[in-house]
Amino acid sequence: MQLRRGIVSLRQALTKDPGNYDAAWKLSKFDYYLATHTDNSKERDDAFRDGINAGKTAVQLQNGKPDGHFWLGANYGGAAEQSAIQGLATVNDIQNEMQTVLRLDEGYQNGSAYMVLGLVYLNAPSIVGGDPKKAVEEMEKGLRFGEPNAFLHLHLAEAYIKVGRKDDARKELKKILSMTPDPNYLPEYKQASAAAQKLLDQINKGG
Repeated sequence: MQLRRGIVSLRQALTKDPGNYDAAWKLSKFDYYLATHTDNSKERDDAFRDGINAGKTAVQLQNGKPDGHFWLGANYGGAAEQSAIQGLATVNDIQNEMQTVLRLDEGYQNGSAYMVLGLVYLNAPSIVGGDPKKAVEEMEKGLRFGEPNAFLHLHLAEAYIKVGRKDDARKELKKILSMTPDPNYLPEYKQASAAAQKLLDQINKGG
């Protein structure tokens, strides 16, 4: 409910002041969080659409700052994963935004742009450029900035498993479980650590 209230407040702020860059990129971010946490498929699809629009607004307002590009790319990625709303974004759209983030601020959000690029290679079919080895390469680059980024370690572990490097995957998963979580990101840490424990159990069982 707090998230939904935040979205309403940011929309109002942007309506009052269409040139408010901070309101635009934060709205894109909040829409992304709503889309990735709601159980309602219509609300999810609408939130991704709204997040893309808010991200585009932010990019138009301040093309030389990373926040708008990052959250636009994140919403593109989320939309591309949902088959019901395919067509909103392509692999190229996501890659272009994340490459721009890396050019503007390589370590943005603890290496998250490298993580998103890696996820594109990890999740895309090979016919449109999917490649688990490239996923590993991109995410390993992010480690220079991403020690505290639990999701980077989690997705890198998934990529390691895909390329048969189970020992390396174990190391990444154990890093998550032994981390001191950032108090500002406790819900995300809980989500990442639960997924890490599950994946570690699967590897240890030979899955």
